[in-house]
Amino acid sequence: MLLKNASILIIDDDADVLTAIRLLLKSKAKDVTTEKNPNNIQSLLSQKKFDLVILDMNFNGLIHTGNEGIFWLKKIKEINHEVDVILITAYGDIDLAIRALKEGASDFLIKPWKNEKLFQSVQDILSKKSVGKTKAWKPVLNDGKILGESDAMKHVFLKIQKVAPTDANVLILGENGTGKDLIAKAIHDNSLRKDQPFVKVDVGALTSSLFESELFGHKKGAFTDAREDRQGRFEIAQGGTLFLDEIGNISLQQQVRLLTVLQNRFITPIGSNLQVPIDIRLICATNVGMEMLADETKFRKDLIYRINTVEINVPPLRDRDNDILLLAKFYLEQYSEKYFKTEFKLDESLVKKLKNYHFPGNVRELQSALERAVIMADSYMLIDNDLVFSALEQPIAPQIIEDVNLDEVEKTTIQKVINKNNGNISKSAKDLGITRTALYRRMNKHGL
Repeated sequence: MLLKNASILIIDDDADVLTAIRLLLKSKAKDVTTEKNPNNIQSLLSQKKFDLVILDMNFNGLIHTGNEGIFWLKKIKEINHEVDVILITAYGDIDLAIRALKEGASDFLIKPWKNEKLFQSVQDILSKKSVGKTKAWKPVLNDGKILGESDAMKHVFLKIQKVAPTDANVLILGENGTGKDLIAKAIHDNSLRKDQPFVKVDVGALTSSLFESELFGHKKGAFTDAREDRQGRFEIAQGGTLFLDEIGNISLQQQVRLLTVLQNRFITPIGSNLQVPIDIRLICATNVGMEMLADETKFRKDLIYRINTVEINVPPLRDRDNDILLLAKFYLEQYSEKYFKTEFKLDESLVKKLKNYHFPGNVRELQSALERAVIMADSYMLIDNDLVFSALEQPIAPQIIEDVNLDEVEKTTIQKVINKNNGNISKSAKDLGITRTALYRRMNKHGL
């Protein structure tokens, strides 16, 4: 949208501020409305459509916390979630800026502002608007791709776009297989640290004895196997981004050690008295739900607040609408090229199967199933039977075992698997984790 076609609302209890911004914009914008009383916001927004709101964060208060501005920002977004809001305040604070962006602000400016800065911010925000349908921003990746056109993923992309240029710590939540590591990499690749290291650590897999050595490093002779000095991941990531995956699985003792480093911004390698300053951007991820992280018997709240400046929830594949088919076509093309196969087409039966499946293993399960389909397919036209989902992801229904005779249990299990695979012995043997010969032997044994 061009500035000359824009309607702008300015809300500030300082008449001089209203006059200054109005004089700056009135000759360039279609319409500029000023208002001293924020209580009139709802009435103004219901009477007229505004393209941009410039909002003060403090109104006649003795304590300038910015809470008033956040309150009115939320109200504006409730009335019209599409309107852009620039927040202005005389009390610059990085935490306040991050909080404002989390609540949906498009920009955050400090008084006294430079006219060029304010004008440029207004122009940049309006230039992203379009009367017609616009192409959603998608994160640029150096060595990967995030695919998604669903509303759920557009929301994720919007958060990446806002948070990536900052140094805010990010907590990524989501089920296994949703692509949390890709989101972390996208934040790094779209940040000011993109030319510096991106270091990933699966902290959930580290034992207590390895935790400190892996993250903070050690000196030669610090313990039995320390045959040489070794840098920890914090030092290796210096200047860049440190991604701690599965953060929800670390012990309370490990949490204390990590919290100390994040508070003090330095590490001390094992066997050394030297404090090493650290300059990293921290991103954490976990498949543990927020309700479990809020349980102080399992996770320290003070650490949660440290790592969770901005929270990104990655949606499960079942909530991503038409992304399933989009991803399926991408993986088919990828694996067709990898395995030197002809171009595959999707039969309507397979498309229906994809749409009806709930994908407990998310994108990772879809990727694995399509790789298997490409390898095993006998025709370039893939049908529903070509797509086999792993038994690993299928829920096991609770059963009351009335007959605990081992032979009967084995016979019943084999019969169920064979029936499920419509008599296909090869598939049944694979599902049972045994060879065809072993399956035939057991079938003879039980008279099947």
